[in-house]
Amino acid sequence: MMAEKFDFKLFGVYDTSGVEFPDPALKPYINLQPKLLVKSRGRNIARLGRAKTNILERLANRIATPGHVGKKHKIMTSWATGKYSKNMKTVLEALRIIEEKTQKNPVQVLVNAITTASPRDEITVIEHAGARYPQAVDTSPQRRVDLAIRWLVQGAYQKCFGKKKKMSQSLAEEIIKASEGNMESYAMQKKNESEKQADSAR
Repeated sequence: MMAEKFDFKLFGVYDTSGVEFPDPALKPYINLQPKLLVKSRGRNIARLGRAKTNILERLANRIATPGHVGKKHKIMTSWATGKYSKNMKTVLEALRIIEEKTQKNPVQVLVNAITTASPRDEITVIEHAGARYPQAVDTSPQRRVDLAIRWLVQGAYQKCFGKKKKMSQSLAEEIIKASEGNMESYAMQKKNESEKQADSAR
């Protein structure tokens, strides 16, 4: 007797089989493997481990640690306690809001946002004969995804800090704007700034 074939969806809700990748270079680094529970339990520390971690879990982990903006560390608030369940609840609520507003697959909108907001080149500092000067370099696909996720979370954080707006609503708006290439998005502003600096350092 043949075993029944089950079509899994991400969290049992979102179908990822038809998701398209606008930039083929990022496809190996955006994991959309359908699972009922997206949780790696720290198994992402191996080489290229982040690429094997589901993109929704990476987004939830970034909410817990938004990272630095310049030399200032992000102030942690109650919605980012480091608890997986609370952070993932924020992500799922943001996806629900995206689906309501756009009437599209929210996972596809997230992939579009990451692709659009990821910088293709940036600058590094080269030191030669005691002199330091900026040099434009191509950004690796892994770092492009990392930067896009970081900027999406930081932009959402800035628009809800000290306001009545919830983090999930702010995150949903940031993702939608970034997917459309809207320059009101913080992530798009940071991408544009990075690429302009690289152009001037060529």
